[in-house]
Amino acid sequence: MHELSLAFFWHQHQPYYPDDVSGRNPMPWVRLHGTKDYWGMAMHLKEVPQMHATINLVPSLIAQIRAYTEQGHEDEHLRVSRLPADGLAEADLHYLLDNFFMVNPDQMIRPYPRYYELYQQRGMSIDPASRAARRFTTRDILDLQCWSNLVWIHPIAFELDPELAEFRNKGGRWRENEKAWLLQRQMELLDEVIPLHRELAESGQIELTTTPFYHPILPLLWDKRLARQAMPDVALPERLEANQPDAIAQIRRAVEYHAEVFGEKPRGMWPSEGSVAQAVIPAIAEAGIEWIATDEEILSCSTEGRVSRDAQGFLRHPELLYRPWRVEEKGKPLQILFRDHAMSDQIGFHYQRYPAHQAVDDFMGKLEAIGRATSANAGQRPTLVSIILDGENCWEYYPHGGVEFLRTLYRRIVDHPKIAPVRVGDYLDKHPATDKLPHLFAGSWISHNFGIWVGHPECNRAWDLLSKTREYLKLAAKDADKPKESLSRAWEELYIAEGSDWFWWFGDSHTSAQDGLFDQLFRKHLQNVYLLLGEEPPTELLHPISQGHGHLLLHTQPTGLLNVKINGRHTYFEWINAGRYICAAGRGAMSMADRQRIEAIHFGFDDRRLLIRIDVKDRAVRESLAEVDTLRIAFLEPPGFELLIAHPGWHEPILQLYHNDVPVSLSRVEAAGDAILEIGIPWASLSLAANAPVQFYVELLQNDQSIERTPHEGVIETFVPSPDFEQIMWQV
Repeated sequence: MHELSLAFFWHQHQPYYPDDVSGRNPMPWVRLHGTKDYWGMAMHLKEVPQMHATINLVPSLIAQIRAYTEQGHEDEHLRVSRLPADGLAEADLHYLLDNFFMVNPDQMIRPYPRYYELYQQRGMSIDPASRAARRFTTRDILDLQCWSNLVWIHPIAFELDPELAEFRNKGGRWRENEKAWLLQRQMELLDEVIPLHRELAESGQIELTTTPFYHPILPLLWDKRLARQAMPDVALPERLEANQPDAIAQIRRAVEYHAEVFGEKPRGMWPSEGSVAQAVIPAIAEAGIEWIATDEEILSCSTEGRVSRDAQGFLRHPELLYRPWRVEEKGKPLQILFRDHAMSDQIGFHYQRYPAHQAVDDFMGKLEAIGRATSANAGQRPTLVSIILDGENCWEYYPHGGVEFLRTLYRRIVDHPKIAPVRVGDYLDKHPATDKLPHLFAGSWISHNFGIWVGHPECNRAWDLLSKTREYLKLAAKDADKPKESLSRAWEELYIAEGSDWFWWFGDSHTSAQDGLFDQLFRKHLQNVYLLLGEEPPTELLHPISQGHGHLLLHTQPTGLLNVKINGRHTYFEWINAGRYICAAGRGAMSMADRQRIEAIHFGFDDRRLLIRIDVKDRAVRESLAEVDTLRIAFLEPPGFELLIAHPGWHEPILQLYHNDVPVSLSRVEAAGDAILEIGIPWASLSLAANAPVQFYVELLQNDQSIERTPHEGVIETFVPSPDFEQIMWQV
């Protein structure tokens, strides 16, 4: 195989959560990801000094870490964690019960018996916090305060700190002074994050890069009409004023802040969400940035499809993807690299379901195949494979936080005779780009367009509110009576509101339990512009932009017994009383929603069976699942049960129910596929009695590997109906 340079580029980012006017911070994600992923990802690299990589630290993330460690700031989760368990006000208790289980239960709750006990006691998809609160004692609350912080500490920390390991091994029944010790230790770990990255950069092991300060979509700030390059018919906001000075300020200030924190200016930049456009090149280059990166689909569009994948996912002209390119506008050049979309997604979305050694074997095999495929056309330069993805979001879905996977992967890479891990800047110094793109296509790393952030009525309304607020601020800046400090703080609030993350949660592409809070924060930053200048905000900023708010349940619950004939036909009234889970992309800065086959899961029961219905996107089950080997229904309650449905697209698929890997004889499970897939599982076959809990999820398997999980995180929770279930529901 040809010599191969492997450029890992980890993107570390959180939006700016604090409301600096009120002094409140409603979200804990900087702190929690800080002690788990930002600290842990750096420690993984420190373990293997020969493993070179590039880490992108967004300024809005760095500023928030420093606020915790240098100014003593806290978030709402931390405030409630610090409260004495025997003295919580009702509102604080409800907050705790709604927010202290906000993790992937499979990998971050279930492995810990006490935390899992509390999770089951809570009944997240069944009871509101007000009802669940009656089941929690002071001891339960204190244990929950500890566990909700403990699982967000990286596994390596427990290996290095015997006291921390001993604390976790105790499992529960902690005292208030022990909780205080844990929260202090958490802050000490957070305080190590920035120095640890500085140490790795100064040693030459990693390159540190930046992103425009508050993570805006630069092309949409520059000119919203750039969205029409990829989406000609997209509906744009009413107000199309260009905010080019803001885009330039976000870039310039990011470079300056990075230099202040790390002692030197960054050479590279990850444009927020990989969002690029030809028109923005000069602004980036003039800030002193030498190289940027984005997704391979942008290269495909920029070369009119010359670099693209066939129906099987194989690359046409792979040698053109695995090299750097030059772009230039108005005499201002940049070098640019394009990530291998498929390889990056394997780590981000798929390898979590593989045994670590098998995932690493697969990854290394793919790298070797790339080396062979590019041997003839790579010339004298080593093939450059760019693996670019979020550095924090995927690890909560890996067993043990992905430690075994990353340790095995890094060591296999540095031991390989033909693969060299590189910092991007080092590669470009030795092998600068020689090929030039005539025009850089305007798009992002998600579907090579800006559809997540513009086009939906909610997104467009948010852009219009932002534009109106900016217009007010520009006029206010001309008023000599407005204090300069207040104007400066008002501009800061506007820059924060330009961040991409607020728009991510508008529309119907993504959802989470905190949609309403993101909406509120976006509007609060705009309100602050007026408040800082002594004026009341317009009333339109007081009304939600999104259509649905409040605590989001993962799914609804059945409202009555079902009368279902298992035949695979779509019959509305058979399922009218069913609970329902609608698939949507969840937390995180990347999305797989557009690649999901399953659209919805309906579930319920009659007096003798659990009934499940699978709906798929666009086509009938018989077509959409025709190429899927197996559909698996995995039960967490009752434990040990799973139903394997081979050939789920068939009208009469092959069924086998297992308990602890042993086939259940005479299970009498039924299933039929046609327009939909309908399944009936007798309660007796699951060894369940009335009121017993039921928890399950659905997986699609291909070649014995999971290719899709629904829900992506968490489980569907219900129960076995009691004989008086319908009478109770009528009373409700």
